[in-house]
Amino acid sequence: MTSRIPRDSRLRLVRPRPLAAAPPAMNQRPPRRAAPRPPEGTPARSELARMARSGLADAARVARWADNALGPGRGDATADGKATLSDATADEAARDLGLTVAQVRADWDTARLAGLVEVHGGSARPGWRLRAWNRDDSAVLRGWVALFDAWSLAHPEPAGQEPAAVAEVVSAMPQVLSFLQLSAGPVPVAQLLDLLEQRVTELRTERCEVPYGPRLEPGSPQSAPAAPAPDAGTGTPLGPLLDWALHALAAVGALTCGDGQATLTPLGSWAVWVKLEQICVAAQSPAGNIEQSAENMLRGCAQLRPNAARAEYRAWLAARPVGSAVAELLGAARGDDALLRGLAFEALRVVGAPAEPDVRAVVEEPTLRPYALLWLAEHEGADPEDAHEVLTRHEATWLWVDTAAAVADHGEAPLLVRHLEAAVQPTVPALLDEVRAVGHPRTVQVLVALAAAHPDPALAKAVRRAAFQVHTGGS
Repeated sequence: MTSRIPRDSRLRLVRPRPLAAAPPAMNQRPPRRAAPRPPEGTPARSELARMARSGLADAARVARWADNALGPGRGDATADGKATLSDATADEAARDLGLTVAQVRADWDTARLAGLVEVHGGSARPGWRLRAWNRDDSAVLRGWVALFDAWSLAHPEPAGQEPAAVAEVVSAMPQVLSFLQLSAGPVPVAQLLDLLEQRVTELRTERCEVPYGPRLEPGSPQSAPAAPAPDAGTGTPLGPLLDWALHALAAVGALTCGDGQATLTPLGSWAVWVKLEQICVAAQSPAGNIEQSAENMLRGCAQLRPNAARAEYRAWLAARPVGSAVAELLGAARGDDALLRGLAFEALRVVGAPAEPDVRAVVEEPTLRPYALLWLAEHEGADPEDAHEVLTRHEATWLWVDTAAAVADHGEAPLLVRHLEAAVQPTVPALLDEVRAVGHPRTVQVLVALAAAHPDPALAKAVRRAAFQVHTGGS
């Protein structure tokens, strides 16, 4: 009596594919939409990047000096563990570079704000943008936009200004910059001051402060209306603060000031256009998840095609501060749902460079480590098809089980069977041995689901046996 099933027909897997390669049914994409084009007359990205490199040349020089002089074991870079150069380090840099200590400190702060250096405790290390500075125009432009966003930190307000008024001016400047961008030419500073005063008035009107304290009956002696409390900053003239803001933006290369007029530079005009496009994306959330939590947003994106999901991620991110959005996405990734874990890191790919410190910080968390390592490898320039090579065999197997858990919970049986093709092990027995050893909390459920889904009885029996052994702790 002969078996109808050849002994080794299905026990050998097909050639492994990279983990990032999804089955065709999950990787179909609609035609690309045309990307929005910047205003006519905007220089090409290569020219914009050249301008940004020129403006940040001094900061890049100090960052490269820090890369060479402040490596591991060469002493502390900072005095307070926050980002301030110690006196000894600043003096050393000034001597080596032929600069004054004040210039070194200013260039150091610029490099830090542009992401050219990163400070961790008492040590500094080169940022990823410095590594890509000479070859990646996108990295350069992102670094310049990061500095543009931090203009009020790069050049703090003059001493003695009312903090509330300074905060109002900083909040109102996006409207002033938008007006400059739409004007596409010089604008009198007096006109900008009128616009600033109008916007600050709107901000004060929107800040509805409800008086606290006991309510008095109408007609009582104490019920006469009290004089309104003076609004903090109401009496502060805005002219000097506008002058500070314009000169701070000019110092980072966003505009020029002279003869009572202000004009956006090509870089500044392009950056404001980018910000306006982000606001438009946020206002046009395709699937309506913009107000949802990260977890609910990711669940809403689970059934979307890749392009539509990325558009939804961009809309959700544009409506939130980057730091809190990244923290919320990582919180969703720590949950029990493996599908949300993968989607959270897809959303973090849309965030890009600003997420790098937070992603690097979770590398030691076993649940997130494989995802974080892949994210960092792609972020540092690895081809997505080759990024899986940064994983150890153990990490790749853990990720295979985690992805299988997502497929088992949310996908169809044939997709789970095809997921075998993504395993790094050449045979099913080798895969089962390593899956049992990897210690993933969903191992049993994944193996049971795979056994139920696979059409080969011999393979299904081997998988069920492995599931039982994991469940009972046997070998």
